[in-house]
Amino acid sequence: MLKKKNIAASKASLVLFLCQMISALDVPLDSKLLEELLQPPTITQQSPKDYIVDPRENIVIQCEAKGKPPPSFSWTRNGTHFDIDKDALVTMKPNSGTLVVNIMNGGRAEAYEGVYQCTARNERGAAISNNIVIRPSRSPLWTKEKLEPNHVREGDSLVLHCRPPVGLPPPIIFWMDNAFQKLPQSERVSQGLNGDLYFSNVQPEDSREDYICYARFNHTQTIQQKQPISVKVFSMDSLNDTIAANLSDTDIYGAKSVTERQPVLLTPTGSTSTKVELRGNVLLLECIAAGLPTPVIRWIKEGGELPANRTFFENFKKTLKIIDVSEADSGNYKCIARNTLGSVHHVISVTVKAAPYWITAPRNLVLSPGEDGTLICRANGNPKPNINWLANGVPIAIAPEDPSRKVDGDTIIFSHVQERSSAVYQCNASNEYGYLLANAFVNVLAEPPRILTPANKLYQVIADSPALLDCAYFGSPKPEIEWFKGVKGSILRGSEYIFHYNGTLEIPVAQKDSSGTYTCVARNELGKIQNEVQLEVKDPTMIIKQPEYKVIQRYGQVSFECIIKHDSTLLPTVTWLKDNDELPDDERFLVGKDNLTIMNVTDKDDGTYTCIVNTTLDSVSASAVLTVVARPNPPFDLELTGQLERSIELSWIPGDENNSPITNFVIEYEDGLHEPGVWHYQTEVPGTQTTVQLKLSPYVNYSFRVIAVNEIGRSQPSEASEQYLTKPASPDENPSNVQGIGSEPDNLVITWESLTGFQSNGPGLQYKVSWRQKDVDDEWTSVIVANVSKYIVSGTPTFVPYEIKVQALNDLGYAPEPSEVIGHSGEDLPMVAPGNVQVHVINSTLAKVHWDPVPLKSVRGHLQGYKVYYWKVQSLSRRSRRHVEKKILTFRGNKTFGMLPGLEPYSSYKLNVRVVNGKGEGPASPDKVFKTPEGVPSSPSFLKITNPTLDSLTLEWGSPTHPNGVLTSYILKFQPINNTHELGPLVEIRIPANESSLILKNLNYSTRYKFYFNAQTSVGSGNQITEEAVTIMDEGKMAMASRQVDIATQGWFIGLMCAVALLILILLIVCFIRRNKGGKYPVKEKEDAHADPEIQPMKEDDGTFGEYSDAEDHKPLKKGSRTPSDRTVKKEDSDDSLVDYGEGVNGQFNEDGSFIGQYSGKKEKEPAEGNESSEAPSPVNAMNSFV
Repeated sequence: MLKKKNIAASKASLVLFLCQMISALDVPLDSKLLEELLQPPTITQQSPKDYIVDPRENIVIQCEAKGKPPPSFSWTRNGTHFDIDKDALVTMKPNSGTLVVNIMNGGRAEAYEGVYQCTARNERGAAISNNIVIRPSRSPLWTKEKLEPNHVREGDSLVLHCRPPVGLPPPIIFWMDNAFQKLPQSERVSQGLNGDLYFSNVQPEDSREDYICYARFNHTQTIQQKQPISVKVFSMDSLNDTIAANLSDTDIYGAKSVTERQPVLLTPTGSTSTKVELRGNVLLLECIAAGLPTPVIRWIKEGGELPANRTFFENFKKTLKIIDVSEADSGNYKCIARNTLGSVHHVISVTVKAAPYWITAPRNLVLSPGEDGTLICRANGNPKPNINWLANGVPIAIAPEDPSRKVDGDTIIFSHVQERSSAVYQCNASNEYGYLLANAFVNVLAEPPRILTPANKLYQVIADSPALLDCAYFGSPKPEIEWFKGVKGSILRGSEYIFHYNGTLEIPVAQKDSSGTYTCVARNELGKIQNEVQLEVKDPTMIIKQPEYKVIQRYGQVSFECIIKHDSTLLPTVTWLKDNDELPDDERFLVGKDNLTIMNVTDKDDGTYTCIVNTTLDSVSASAVLTVVARPNPPFDLELTGQLERSIELSWIPGDENNSPITNFVIEYEDGLHEPGVWHYQTEVPGTQTTVQLKLSPYVNYSFRVIAVNEIGRSQPSEASEQYLTKPASPDENPSNVQGIGSEPDNLVITWESLTGFQSNGPGLQYKVSWRQKDVDDEWTSVIVANVSKYIVSGTPTFVPYEIKVQALNDLGYAPEPSEVIGHSGEDLPMVAPGNVQVHVINSTLAKVHWDPVPLKSVRGHLQGYKVYYWKVQSLSRRSRRHVEKKILTFRGNKTFGMLPGLEPYSSYKLNVRVVNGKGEGPASPDKVFKTPEGVPSSPSFLKITNPTLDSLTLEWGSPTHPNGVLTSYILKFQPINNTHELGPLVEIRIPANESSLILKNLNYSTRYKFYFNAQTSVGSGNQITEEAVTIMDEGKMAMASRQVDIATQGWFIGLMCAVALLILILLIVCFIRRNKGGKYPVKEKEDAHADPEIQPMKEDDGTFGEYSDAEDHKPLKKGSRTPSDRTVKKEDSDDSLVDYGEGVNGQFNEDGSFIGQYSGKKEKEPAEGNESSEAPSPVNAMNSFV
């Protein structure tokens, strides 16, 4: 089991070794290969060169190595062989070179002090470790000494020496008191690098008896304590008091009080010193000075600058620290101590030496027999180090000779090596400050080619990206590598391929046609081997819809899209990040298939959102920024400065603008004296301004607040500023909107808008009201009033102009002189009516009226215009009076004519005109009579069709509600409607105006007719009214239909008496039903389908004909068309329409008005479409018309 563990450890060590190896022949890190290759030893782990051990614990000296076969270990102590078998306290770990000295079982660490070196050896060579110096740590006690108290005069300098015992390693020094509290340090009191405590000048508070120096030995984890040191500081004042008490009055005394002193260096002493430091270490330079006041230390480098980024100041600038020093840091460093009385300086000459350090350390070589190689060992230092070579731990000068080896200073040259040339070489570079030791082996191997890449390994890459096909190989001599594509492909060459030294084939830009089988062949003089690998090229993953920059208001909703396209054989995963980190664990974040939605957005959602799409082969990402905007936060810290009587300066600090720049600030004020709690607009300033000079009004207790505005909206108001009460003053302005208007014929009412408390400027606000008659040389009459906004002047003439002014005043004085306004005393009713009233009738519904204006003096007020009163006296066609309804038209200003619309035709009207002022109307002019001409009548009031027979219908009608003139006649037009709803020829009949009924004869039985009826005056035809009606069927056929209906209700009678007749009748009915698609006359349905006029069907309950009314179509229809030839006015429309319907047809009547029978009416020019046959309908159709 131990052997297996050792083999595993050797393999791991070998891997580590080969990771570091750079040689003429590269050895791949293949575990199977590494098990088979021979390898010289290599030291992998060792203890430090200067190894300080704890004398209370076992000593462990490490030495680990690797090699094939596993190396054996031996040690030397102080240059001679160390036989561990003879020392029972010393053991070597199994399969390791690490020594363990068992101090804890009675051994003494001091007995094992010395210089140790480890050697690891196998058949291929020997590697050695550094010289490891073993020293046990020491932490000795302080020597006992008697410490006298330090009596120091105030202001003098003081040094408390620590002088710790010499330990290994040196201890860490610090000062504390009896309570284990660190003593405070400052520019005045500080600890030096040597551990002493320096006082630049002592103060009375420095007196204490427990200044204790501690030394901490980290290696042994012990702390040693020096005896406490006592410091007593006496002042010159107390000393003078003591001397005065012991001297007579005649003695002279008078020691001076604390005196200031210029700086003096406490360390280092003198004006110059030297310092040597090694390259790479930390350079520490120290200057501590005494003086009063406490000196300040400054550092400079003579002839240069202190190195940037490596220079630090410590201990209140008393210590200069430069890290990682180099030879360039050599030079003179000056410290300058200065106070108000002068300065002192010290120059430290620094020399940087260097222990050896590597320029080129030797590297392991793996060579094939017959190859050449070199080992190079180059080091530098100050002074320059010496280079010495060893072979397998023996100086090369006395080592066995090798004809392939030649030493040339820091280089060993190998020519035509053989397997026996394998060895481990050591390079030692040393000077007075240290040494470097490096092992490097030469391993000569002869191996046939091996391909380490697994057979048929599958490589998958994305199109247009590089494809790297591995062919890890090993052989000695180094094999040659060739690549082929396909089973019988030719060798790959050309610029489209890159062949790497490690055997890898690179296709810089792989395409879909690059997919396939590739063969790698490795050959050297010892053999040949080949291996096949597979390449698949996939389509790249793309984001075809990337997230876009979004600006969203707080508490809104935002969505980012991320729509992808990918190779069908790859499974993508989409991940969303916020600011390159995971999305917050918040239910407001909803991740969909191709989007990210954030609900109820808050300020913390502001940031960059990234959509990352990963497959096993590629990854793409796209980002977008979300900016959350909101109304700005309110300003704060309002401050009032520069208070003056009429101005003040307001400043503030803006709140957060919430990602939307502040465009302006609005300043509002509150008047706590007159309107507490009410805020008014004062001014506004641009968003870049945070200070404003505000104008103030007297006698106002101001508070201000500021509102920030951005594109999103207004912030909440800031907190109110402090209050500022301005001094009172006389008013700056007078009342506005001063007016003088009389409410009665003998008064003048003066009104104004009172000043607000803000405008009053002081207490005791009143108004001085003054007036005088205009254009009359009168003196001003004045009164002073308060708490009102109106004053009435009585006893004035009627409607005369007055000059008026109202002036504000308060307890401190008057406002500026007010401007004058013109007012008028009260108005009275006009005295004169307009004359010469004339009327010009334009048409039957419109007339124009003229009049002469009245004299302005008679108006006795402001002329507002004229009113025309007019009314209808009677209709000339009916000669009947009705209730008189007067209409009024008002014409503003001094207009002397006007139009009277909406008159009724053929009527008698009267009118008069009156003048109007602010008081009311004047007397009316004499009534003027005028008449309107005739117009077209309204439609007849009704049309009814009754008493239908086989060939006749009776029509009754009412005269028009508004005849609008003398009726001359009525016009009747009608036309039949056949079974297919087509219209027959149109017949027109003129009927005398005095008729109210008509019987139409010689009509077709069982036929539907449509009638159009209107009245006429000499001006033209009025609106039509329409109806429809149906004649009844023949009585004989009706009887037959009745019997059939009866039989249809008595089945036993049909079966016994009329079986044959019934069958024939049923067949006939079926035929006609199929032919006509039903016997009903669906007027409403057909009209709806063809946009025909609405027709009221015959009532079914009593068999009578209903009255038909077409609300839209009052004109005759053309033949074969159910659409009216023109659109006419509805029966309900105004009877006052001026539209002329003058076209008509004459008919022939007897003297009593009965219809003769022959139609002479004019027919429509266009023939009716469809069937125009006048053949009587069948009995079935006749029946269907009644169903």
